[in-house]
Formats: sequence, C-alpha cells, structure tokens
Amino acid sequence: MKKHILFTLLVLLLSATSVMAHTALMSCFDEGDGTITCEGGFSDGSSASGVEVRIEQQGKVLLKTKMDDYSEVNFKKPQGDYTVIFHAGEGHSVTVSGKDIVE
Repeated sequence: MKKHILFTLLVLLLSATSVMAHTALMSCFDEGDGTITCEGGFSDGSSASGVEVRIEQQGKVLLKTKMDDYSEVNFKKPQGDYTVIFHAGEGHSVTVSGKDIVE
C-alpha cells in the first residue's frame, strides 16, 4: 500500500513539473545592412522553429512570418516606429519595440 502511495505521489510530482509553463524569449538586433534579425526560444531550451512572428506598424501588420529551423527570422527594417511580436500561443508572447533594436 505504501509503495502505491509513493508511486502515485511521484507520478503527480513529475506531472506537475511537466505542466509548468516555459517562458518565451526573443532578442532582435540590427544587422547594419538594412535588415533586422530576431532569435527566439523558450526558457526550457526548446526551439522556436515555426513560431509566428509579426512586424506591425501603427496597428497594421507589415509582415507575418515564422521562425526558421534555427529559431531565427530576418526581415527588412521598416522606416519609422515598428514592433516585432513573437507569438507562441496564449501567455507565450514577446513584444520588442523597433526603437529598442540596436546594432
């Protein structure tokens, strides 16, 4: 009986650990050649390959793309203020303002 209880507690503990959310991460930098590169991922080390990325300006979507196999996206730098949004689902979004992206 005690073994069954210990096993059940162990399973519950391991299940709770796997349910914990991982944090979405993204950093962007200006390549100096008129393009921007953003790299994404998750705090548990998992890839962001295929995650949606949107570049928006004044509420309008300029570009909607996805992270490549290396969890990166490269795009032409828009003129003026813009925002880069990494959206991996509910609670897993990162927004970077274009004015915070530097060489």
